[in-house]
Amino acid sequence: MNKFWIILFHTYLNKFKTKSFLITTALTIVITLALTNMNNIIEVFDKSGGKEKVAVLDETGQLYEPLKEQMSVLNKDLQLTAFDGSEQEADDAVEKGEYAGIVLLRFDEKQLPEATYKAMSVADSSLYSDLQTGLQQLKTMLAASQINLTPDQLQQLYEPVSFEKIALEENAKTEEELNQARGLVYVLLFIIYFAVIMYANMIAMEVATEKSSRVMEILISSVSPIKQMFAKILGIGLLSLTQLALLLSVGYFSIKRNLSSLEGGFFDAFGFGNIPISTIAYAVIFFILGYFLYATLAAFLGSLVSRIEDVQQMITPMTLLVVAGFMIAMFGLGKPDSPFIVITSYIPFFTPMIMFLRVGMLTIPVWEAALGIAILLGTIAFLAIFGARVYRGGVLMYGKSNSFKDIKKALQLTKKE
Repeated sequence: MNKFWIILFHTYLNKFKTKSFLITTALTIVITLALTNMNNIIEVFDKSGGKEKVAVLDETGQLYEPLKEQMSVLNKDLQLTAFDGSEQEADDAVEKGEYAGIVLLRFDEKQLPEATYKAMSVADSSLYSDLQTGLQQLKTMLAASQINLTPDQLQQLYEPVSFEKIALEENAKTEEELNQARGLVYVLLFIIYFAVIMYANMIAMEVATEKSSRVMEILISSVSPIKQMFAKILGIGLLSLTQLALLLSVGYFSIKRNLSSLEGGFFDAFGFGNIPISTIAYAVIFFILGYFLYATLAAFLGSLVSRIEDVQQMITPMTLLVVAGFMIAMFGLGKPDSPFIVITSYIPFFTPMIMFLRVGMLTIPVWEAALGIAILLGTIAFLAIFGARVYRGGVLMYGKSNSFKDIKKALQLTKKE
């Protein structure tokens, strides 16, 4: 057993000290800090202090003030300024960078407002969309006044219809809770998806690298292949937990530090203001089980190849399974209670993501989540037993090995031992 721990910590420390691990961890920390400090970063580069200045050339002399009043409600970061010069002078001011754009206001033949927007680029769709919305509202009010509609009548005309959603299922989540859960599950699914792909690939590469350097011949003479396989799986697992713990800690403290600027909008919409403990617990459980499921699969697939170049080809079907599970989960974000999602949540290779999706977004019976966990544990046990047998023979195979037919050869070698 002592040799098992030696291999485990050797795998962990060896990978921990690699340049690729340190660089990717550092880059991910930088990206995490950038995302959680986005408002501060924008303020540093935004010379206008977050305000966009747009010149208004009002040919009617009547539309500027009501449009300015409309825009103060629609977009508080948009600053409209009346321009007294000619259209050419306004164009020149935009070209010099004094304004983000210019709006030319006039009446059409029906005495209703119309406009032309000029800017150096029309790539900022949100800016002219807000201007168009404000002008549309202004046009509606003027048209209503022409047909003698009172402001109260106009308000009743455009008042949204009352449409209340009530879930009859006991303990069903409200629409607000569903929206928050959807955002949170979306982010956590990405973490599970990328972590499983990255660390499972790392295990397969580790095994293939040792075989290509003939280190495996030395190892199997002193330590059983089964101990090697599980030592590597646990070693890479500890490495993944170390990296994730570091990233989540940095993200958590950065979010806490910038909590006031992150409140509302993206932060609340994605459900980070109030994360249920049960959701976090299920995320951890399904992440760990998903990791061991694919890590065990990756370990014995990696043992079948003798060259590092063949690793990607061998584990491509495994990667496609992860991608398929992720794509199904993306579909399930909109329809988490559909029969297709329910059925696929019990397919072992999809369970880590799909069952977590259902648990996070729906109020399902505890036995369903427990059944999903039991299916994963049973599949991991089967893969561990079968994978260990393949691994034991696979590590002794050399030469060109990049076909799944080699699993049979590996099992035959295992029987000869």
